[in-house]
Amino acid sequence: MRITPSRPESLRPAARLPAAFQRLAWSNLFAQSAEQIGLAAAPLVAVFALGATARETGLLQTAQTLPFLLLSIPLGVLTDRGSRRALMTLAEAVRMMSMAGVLLLLVAHALSLPLLAVLGFLGAAGTVAYSVATPALVPSLVSRASLSAANGRIELARSVAYSAGPALGGLLVGWIGAGWAYGGAAALSACAVALLAGLREPPREPRVARRFAAELRDGARFVLRDALLRPMLATAIFFNIGFFTLQAIYVPYAVHRLGLGASAIGVTLGSYGVGMVCGALAAPSIARRLSFGRVLTIGPFCGLAASLAMAATLAVPSFWLAALSFFLLGAGPILWTVGSTTLRQAITPAGMMGRVSALNSTATYGARPLGALLGAVISARMGVDACVVAAVAGFAVQALIIVLSPVARLDAIPDQVAA
Repeated sequence: MRITPSRPESLRPAARLPAAFQRLAWSNLFAQSAEQIGLAAAPLVAVFALGATARETGLLQTAQTLPFLLLSIPLGVLTDRGSRRALMTLAEAVRMMSMAGVLLLLVAHALSLPLLAVLGFLGAAGTVAYSVATPALVPSLVSRASLSAANGRIELARSVAYSAGPALGGLLVGWIGAGWAYGGAAALSACAVALLAGLREPPREPRVARRFAAELRDGARFVLRDALLRPMLATAIFFNIGFFTLQAIYVPYAVHRLGLGASAIGVTLGSYGVGMVCGALAAPSIARRLSFGRVLTIGPFCGLAASLAMAATLAVPSFWLAALSFFLLGAGPILWTVGSTTLRQAITPAGMMGRVSALNSTATYGARPLGALLGAVISARMGVDACVVAAVAGFAVQALIIVLSPVARLDAIPDQVAA
């Protein structure tokens, strides 16, 4: 049985966030910025320097997102077993080395699509561990009343990174070369490692060691049996399939259909982060005016509107429509991310947080290689236009799932779940 408060936690005054969390937040900003510069630079290098086709950029996106599908759940179990700070520090170091590896290959004129894909896979493996451990670490650093504020701070930093990273990556690749983009990303990642290394993680109650499969089964059972977590998982899956079906072919689509160069493509991708910043800044005002459940429906419907804006470029090729599409993809879903993360943290037992976070990461990010692979297959068989239409279908499904679920009818954040 759930006990529901009369007032959402997002509206309660939060205490000042502690120094350990501030260190995590800054690390998160540097890590997310490094990731976004690298993700923006990779398809641009593939198309402009290595002559990649839409099918090949789709396969590259698949390699760069596949670790989320393969590694999220195992890393979630490790997150619950050991030090989250140590895991995040190691993960960010792996990402830093992958960026430095691309830089060295560029300098040596030895970079190829397979090597770019392999190093992208390694960098994404670091991203997975960081992404799974962060929401599990936050509740140990801040009070329950401060969870919404802390998650909002994390997402605002991510919004800034998503805003500046792709635009900066596109400008660096277009103006002075890809080496500068990867060098800057590696330096930012090194700053994140240094901040994490100095973070003090509070001690946790020792856990009785259990078999890996048993721990994994418990986490999956908890999520799949929960009437709120289950539809959120399904919504995240279809959102990301639609998003990455589109993302997989966007750079060649923008070059050949919209007539954009590297810098202009970087600006359209950067509109995603601008939307995230605007959504994060508007979130407190929106939360005061709408019920918690209605706030959670905004993101999925903004995703659907974004896909329709991109589909409109099939008839009217336009830089502005493409930028609007990515803006909407950032503005609405940031509300979903903050709200859904807070809801999971509020109703999930502390000892299961890593596994539940990992299952969510598998849904949220693990669906991305499936979407990217779908984009590669559809573009090879039916062309890039069909990928845009397929993305609209994916976004329509996720909007329908959430609006029909009990999540949409929540007045406030549930306090707890009975044991």
